[in-house]
Amino acid sequence: MLQFAAIRTDDDLNELDSFEIRCRLMPHIVPSPGALCVTRMSIEQITNPVLPSHYEMICEIRAKMAAWSPSIFTGWNTLGFDEHLLRQALYQSLHSPYLTNTGGNSRIDILKIAQAASVLVPNAIIVPIGDKGKPTFKLDRLAPANGFDHSNAHDALADVEATIHVCRIIRDKAPGLWADAVRLSEKASAAAFLDAEPCFILTESFYNLPYQFALTKIGHEPDNAGTVLALNLAIDIDQLRAMSDEALAARLARSPKPVRRIRTNATPTLQSLSEYGRFDGVAAGDLLERAYRIQADTEFCARLIRLSAKPKWPASEFVEEQIYSGFVGRADEGRMAAFHRAAWEDRPAIVDGFGDVRLVALGRRLIYEHRPDLLSSDIHTRFAVKMARRMTGEGYERTAWTTIAAAHTEALARLDQGNADEAAILAGVLKYLAAKLPGTGSLGARR
Repeated sequence: MLQFAAIRTDDDLNELDSFEIRCRLMPHIVPSPGALCVTRMSIEQITNPVLPSHYEMICEIRAKMAAWSPSIFTGWNTLGFDEHLLRQALYQSLHSPYLTNTGGNSRIDILKIAQAASVLVPNAIIVPIGDKGKPTFKLDRLAPANGFDHSNAHDALADVEATIHVCRIIRDKAPGLWADAVRLSEKASAAAFLDAEPCFILTESFYNLPYQFALTKIGHEPDNAGTVLALNLAIDIDQLRAMSDEALAARLARSPKPVRRIRTNATPTLQSLSEYGRFDGVAAGDLLERAYRIQADTEFCARLIRLSAKPKWPASEFVEEQIYSGFVGRADEGRMAAFHRAAWEDRPAIVDGFGDVRLVALGRRLIYEHRPDLLSSDIHTRFAVKMARRMTGEGYERTAWTTIAAAHTEALARLDQGNADEAAILAGVLKYLAAKLPGTGSLGARR
C-alpha cells in the first residue's frame, strides 16, 4: 500500500471526518510498473524519503480506524481487493489483521451492492457498457455514468468520494436493498436470517453478470462456523442422492455448483422467499417443500458437507501467506502492543520474546527496515541476503511477488505500446530497476 484514504460519514452519508496518507515504498518490494501507470505515481513520489515508512503509515491508519470504530467499513471491491491488502499490511506491521470485522465493526462491499441493484432494482443505477461491449462495474466508468466527475480516478480519496456518490444513489433509489445491506453487514444478523429462513434467495455476480439462486441451509463449513453451506434447490436432489461418494464429490466441484458457500461476515445479498410468488419458474410453495425435505434428511446433508470440504493445503514457506495459519495468542497480542509503544532500541528484545514464529520474522523485518544497526551481525546478514533474493527471485522455485526482471519486462512491454502519458513513469521505473540490479539498464537502452 502506498496511499490510503477514508471518509467517515453518519448514517445519512454526511461527511464527518476524512483521512488521507501516503508512504514510501518498502525497501524489499519491487513496484509494479502497470500499477504505477494506473495510479499515475512516479518512482520519485513513492521513494520520497520525506514520506513515512509503510509501517509508520499503517500505525496511523490503524489508530484512525480504531478511533472511528465501531463503524461499517465500506468501499468499492473492498472484499475482493482492498481488504486483503489492508489485512496484509496490518499483519506485516504486527497489528491484528481483523480490525474491520471485530470489535463491533462490520463491512459492506459497495461493488456487490451495485451489482445486486442492477438485477433487483434495475432502474436504480446506470450500468455503462465497457470497451468489450459488455456491462462494466468499474468505478471509473460507473461513477461518471451516474453523474460523478471522476476525472481523478484511482486516486484513493477520489475513489472514496465516488463510492459515497454511488452509495447515495442506491440508498435513495433502492432503499430496501440499502437497508438490507446495512442490516446484513452484521455477521449475527446474516447468521440469524439464514437460520430463520428454510428457503432464501442469494444474489451474486460473476464476471459482472448477476445470478440468483434459491437455496436452503444444510450446515456450516467444517472448522469455520462463519461460512454457511446451502444447497441449490434447482439441482435434481434425487440424482445427487443416488451418486456414489466419488461421483458426488466430482459433481459438487463442477459448475453450476450444487452447494454454495455464504460468508456471514461478508454482507451476502439475501432475500426471503416470501418476496417471490415464483422463482425461476417454480412456485414458492414447491421450493419450500423441497427445502423442508432436504433439511429433514440430516444424513444426506452431512454427506454433502463432508464431500464439499476444501482440501487443506500445506503451510506456505512465505510468512505473508501464513496470515491465516492460526490466531495470535493472548500473550503475543500483549507483546505486539508493547512493540508499538516501545522505542526502537527496546524492540529487538520484544520480538525475541514472541512465541509465534511468524511474528518473530515480521518483527525482525521491521527492525531491519528501520534500525538495522540494532540486529546482530548474523541476523542482519541473513536478512540482507534474503531481501536481495526476494527482489531478484534467486533461489525460489516460485515467486508470489514482482521481481526486478518481471518488472523490467513489464515496463518495456508497456513502453512498446507507445502511450505517451506513461513514458515518463516507465522511464523512471527502468532507471530505478537498473540501480537495484546493475546490468538491467542495458536492456532498456533502446528507449
